[in-house]
Amino acid sequence: MNTIRTATTITTLGLVAAMMAGCAPASGSTPDAEEVTELRLGYFANVTHAPALVGLEEGLFEDALGDIDVTTSVFNAGPAAIEALTAGAIDATYIGPNPSINTFIQSGGESARIVAGAATGGAALVVAPGIDSPQQLAGTTLATPQLGNTQDVALRVWLADQGYETDVSGGGDVSVTPTENAQTLTLFQQGDIDGAWLPEPWVSRLVIDEGAEVLVDEANLWPDGEFPTTVLLVRAEFLEQHPEAVEQLLEGHVAAVQWIADNPEEAPAVINGAIEAETGKPLSDAVIERALDHVTFSVDPHADTFETLVANGLEAGTQKEGSIDGLFDLRLLNGLLEAAGAPAVSAAGLGEDSP
Repeated sequence: MNTIRTATTITTLGLVAAMMAGCAPASGSTPDAEEVTELRLGYFANVTHAPALVGLEEGLFEDALGDIDVTTSVFNAGPAAIEALTAGAIDATYIGPNPSINTFIQSGGESARIVAGAATGGAALVVAPGIDSPQQLAGTTLATPQLGNTQDVALRVWLADQGYETDVSGGGDVSVTPTENAQTLTLFQQGDIDGAWLPEPWVSRLVIDEGAEVLVDEANLWPDGEFPTTVLLVRAEFLEQHPEAVEQLLEGHVAAVQWIADNPEEAPAVINGAIEAETGKPLSDAVIERALDHVTFSVDPHADTFETLVANGLEAGTQKEGSIDGLFDLRLLNGLLEAAGAPAVSAAGLGEDSP
């Protein structure tokens, strides 16, 4: 069994002690405007969303939220989750950084806040056997989960760096076709696409189950191999009105990240069971092990990468220009970390981070 990589320094003992002590909301927060009885949470059935899967499967959100019921919605990619968040259909969601940036800019900073990180790594460009270099991609068709999602932006920017032109309608030197992940697998099996830039476990499914080859591991494109894949995003109005509920959600989230770190032997089966429940089919042992070996779970959102992500989205033509000052509100998270004796995480000047 491969070791599950984590980058969290909080200890379960410290967190439990803080929760039992009745940790108060971070300074500057206000009591709930009215009692909240339900928290509606979005996530994807992906390995990169394992904290959500584990938090639900192991009852960690339920334990942390107490009398607040958790109801869930499962999405395929970020833009669809953002639509639900914007419409008020969900209160929080696990999501990639680029859709988080998009909604913040498009709303003039009014829509949502990133309150924690969840995962880094776990994305790659996989291609059909025989494609060994970027020069062989001219005229090919490549898939991404959805137009404007984090992997879609990464692919378009990387292709531009290789000298290829793309456009959002699928034209250009390389055709980029936003496609649901399950459909991408089918199209690759049929030979209708030449590859895809995907998150885990879909990278590993194509590699192990279908013989695809990794042309680009996105970790190789970032300093120290660290780039955010998944963050926890909360609707701004919900955060303002119900900070205590958000703090409880974060308690469950931190506990889930820690559970993954503490249970490397059990975690693959728990994560796989959750994926099976949502998709109807479990991953093979080889796929889940490979996928987990390429993802690091952490509550740090790596805010220092977000200016680069903004530039990438602009270059890809999938987002508007605008400021992301205020995108992060890490005060509640850092309050929990401080209570547990763990180091705080930084908003990199792009929001609040002092509890």
